[in-house]
Amino acid sequence: MNSRRIYMDHIAGTPLAPEVFEAMMPYLVEHFGNPASIHHLGEAPQDAIFKARSQTAALIGAEPEEIIFTSGGTEANNLAIKGAAFQRMHQGRHLVVSAIEHYSVLYAAKAMERFGFEITLVPVDEHGLVDPDDVKKAMRPDTVLVSIMHANNEVGTIQSLAEIAPVVHDGGALLHTDAIASVGRIPVQVQELGVDLLSLAANQFNGPKGVGALYCRKGTTLWPLFHGGGQEDGRRTGTENVPGIVGLGAAAERLQRRLPEKMERCAKLERLLRDRIGQTLEDIRFNGHSHRHLPGLVNVSIRYVEGEALLLHMDLRGICVAGASACMSITAKASHVLEAMGLLGEGAFGTLLFTLDEDNTEDEVHRLLETLKRLLFR
Repeated sequence: MNSRRIYMDHIAGTPLAPEVFEAMMPYLVEHFGNPASIHHLGEAPQDAIFKARSQTAALIGAEPEEIIFTSGGTEANNLAIKGAAFQRMHQGRHLVVSAIEHYSVLYAAKAMERFGFEITLVPVDEHGLVDPDDVKKAMRPDTVLVSIMHANNEVGTIQSLAEIAPVVHDGGALLHTDAIASVGRIPVQVQELGVDLLSLAANQFNGPKGVGALYCRKGTTLWPLFHGGGQEDGRRTGTENVPGIVGLGAAAERLQRRLPEKMERCAKLERLLRDRIGQTLEDIRFNGHSHRHLPGLVNVSIRYVEGEALLLHMDLRGICVAGASACMSITAKASHVLEAMGLLGEGAFGTLLFTLDEDNTEDEVHRLLETLKRLLFR
């Protein structure tokens, strides 16, 4: 086999693009000043943050002042959930989230129970779709926030947020969406979605790890998680990670240019992978919605296969794929997403998650299937 390692786990993280690295470098070495400084060495970092804010906003159709930089997607989700809840706790103490949210949303909401909040989980169907009517049923007069992810990071199902938003707003609540899996793989425009808060992370679209952003619609106020020097208009205080923020901005601008071509390539590779899996393996089940899903993401369950063992054997042969959510894979827990979809009671299935990107090739898809076939039929 070709010794080059095959990487098909892009939902866990993408490689840093060379042009993004080049954009970051001056702020790691030459322009090291604190952007809050009033002397000369603070000017370039401050200007760079302003530029990155505009680049990030342009990617999702927002205004620069609506972008709050964070340490990543998890912090963005926590700031949205806890910040909105604390800010509005005098109005009500009820939160609504879907059953398939990322743990950074589910656990953030769960933590609010200590402060007297109640949480209602909205179910999904067997395809991972949230019914807007179920959101309406879950809401109460004291509901202050609803959080429904834009696209699921395990099965790729894309939610109908534009239909959910009016339901939420008619009920007097804010709508947050975790768009970390979708920003970078499909067009995301906050005005079209109708959301008040949206989380994204740079490492999903060839930017650096450890930096993300929260879109906060103009006029929406949040209780800050941190208190200190007042950076980010007091919404996320602390000395800014200038190289990371610059990298996020550069990656956002790069993505805007490349997204249509990237989507087309990922969709083509996905079709090839699905076709080959269907031709090669029996007793399989593709998870997620058949067409309302992220291009390049394939979640497949194989009967009578132990998923974790198969992942390890594939890694030994130079192929990197995922099973459950990468954030929880070391615990070998059953997927809460598949459980919510009602797919864990159908017998012994091992699940693999492939996320392809523009740097993958058709040859890699063929090599993957040959390796999988040898492992399963030896």
